[in-house]
Amino acid sequence: MKSTFRRGRVAIACLTLVSVSALSACGSSDDDKKTDAVEKLGDFEGKVSILAWPGYVEDGTNDPNVDWVSAFEKKTGCEVTSKAYGTSDEALNLAKTGDYDVIAASGDLSLRLIASDEAQAINTDLVPNYENVYDFLKDTEWNSVDGKNYGVPHGYGANLLMFNKKNVSDTSSWGAVFEKDQLEKNKGKVTAYDSPIYIADAALYLMKTQPDLGITNPYALDEDQLAAAVDLLKVQRQYVGEYWSDYLKEIQAFETGDSVVGTTWQVIKNNIKNKDVDVTLPKEGATAWNDTWMLSSQAKSPNCAYAWMDYILSPEANAQATEYFGEAPNSPEACEKTTDPKHCETFHAGDQEYAKQLWFWRTPVKECLDGRTDVQCTDYAQWTQAWTEIKG
Repeated sequence: MKSTFRRGRVAIACLTLVSVSALSACGSSDDDKKTDAVEKLGDFEGKVSILAWPGYVEDGTNDPNVDWVSAFEKKTGCEVTSKAYGTSDEALNLAKTGDYDVIAASGDLSLRLIASDEAQAINTDLVPNYENVYDFLKDTEWNSVDGKNYGVPHGYGANLLMFNKKNVSDTSSWGAVFEKDQLEKNKGKVTAYDSPIYIADAALYLMKTQPDLGITNPYALDEDQLAAAVDLLKVQRQYVGEYWSDYLKEIQAFETGDSVVGTTWQVIKNNIKNKDVDVTLPKEGATAWNDTWMLSSQAKSPNCAYAWMDYILSPEANAQATEYFGEAPNSPEACEKTTDPKHCETFHAGDQEYAKQLWFWRTPVKECLDGRTDVQCTDYAQWTQAWTEIKG
């Protein structure tokens, strides 16, 4: 497998979001794009290009014992080339280049890909392993539109609180990164995810601690609710040493002690050797992801792309990938294949009640996702503007 890693951040484009249908106006009108699902597959093209989060496409380069790509290449003859991205905004811009056949997209990206005609609908009958996926991950608001399925679920998990035990004593709440009295103890060593979607983390904390604001969905904020979240994040900004989107930089920061508390992914914790660093799911719950493998409307190797989607949903490959990343697998069959017999218990795989504590990433739109019709909610363009204001 050939692998490349992109560092840094890319500015987001065309994000005046009113509804999913209005989003489509932001996309390209390229007639060569194929957005309808195919009825049958053809011969493998011999290669496939994948755009994904770090840790999703491992071939043994980072760790000789972590490799689920080589078996796919041997089985199909499709050589894998991959690029890892740091934020969904970056992934959107990369996807628009047409250089990738398959994209692993979180909920704050998937609808934007669909609306901008960068995604092709999926014929799940051509993905045999789709049948095993937990039903509550299928046909969700972030992978389906107008009865059409635009991807297959990978795995899911929470955005966790990471901390150094020598510096942080109270880790029961997200107050560790939002309350001034706790932030003061670690001034300059607090970190946060560098993306407008992080506003939802602040909104979730306010939803649980300031009910008078009336927030019932952290992705459905009217102007007053967004302003409250922005104010909270401006306070936090005074104590942040560095925002992160490059996961390697967060690993380094916690190894050196430059960062001692902040939001993270389990895969980052898995790669930190400092034994004083740990992670937890605070009592307020957390924002989360349920990533979707999507087919590019500009895919040059759609048959190898379908082969990859089916393979990564197989019990063996899905178990390897999700266990390594630190998230729940997408099927009970995958749970039977994990090396740690308690992995699925730890990550509450298939536990719908636990999943209800998680707020999976969504793209904020003006039509309120919480069902309100008496007010207009703020959209991603406004969140992006707010994020720029927060960081100063």
